[in-house]
Amino acid sequence: MIDLDLLNYLEGFLTESRKEKFLKILENRTNHFTIAMEDVYQLHNTSAVMRSCEVFGIQELNVVEQKFGKRIDTEIAMGAQKWVDINRFNSMQNCMDSLREKGYQIIATTPHNDSCMLHEFDITKRSAIFFGTEKEGLSQEVIDQADGYLKIPMVGFTESLNISVSAAIIIQDITNRLRQSNLNWQLKAEEILQKRLTWTRNSIKDIKRIEERYFSEKTT
Repeated sequence: MIDLDLLNYLEGFLTESRKEKFLKILENRTNHFTIAMEDVYQLHNTSAVMRSCEVFGIQELNVVEQKFGKRIDTEIAMGAQKWVDINRFNSMQNCMDSLREKGYQIIATTPHNDSCMLHEFDITKRSAIFFGTEKEGLSQEVIDQADGYLKIPMVGFTESLNISVSAAIIIQDITNRLRQSNLNWQLKAEEILQKRLTWTRNSIKDIKRIEERYFSEKTT
């Protein structure tokens, strides 16, 4: 449960326009879709995908870090790491199991023969869209366990796109269609309260001292 008194106290340090912007943005946030990335070597691609999630309203990004580093390229992310939730996993299996437990189907982005074209993708189901490494694509582990396959229609000589470009195209398409649908895709009331608290805390520079003062005054 969210401490509403704490939320109200901390929001007192924000301007009215800032609070209104949070509420407006949260109206377009969704957990109906989530994105998962498998061991992306070039970190600027992870950061760029995070930025696409933030811009197009996907709240959670899942990152599997079996081989490579854990830092985020903040210059590329442009502050998106403050507004997007990053779930980190040490194996693909743990990631897939966790997402299935949350009710997501696993969708692999791949030029698989049975792949669904992007414009034909069924947006009604809660889906976790998986993207693979720059050179090799998704591992066979994901391909074998996926519930479906998705690809972007292409008509040129080149058969693939940079991972961050592919992710941006797919995320923009499915979230745009989602907002035009009658599906119940928005965050739940409790999730919105949690994001308000998290975003407010991320917006206050001296948050530790301010929270200490709040709890100190609350106990006296």
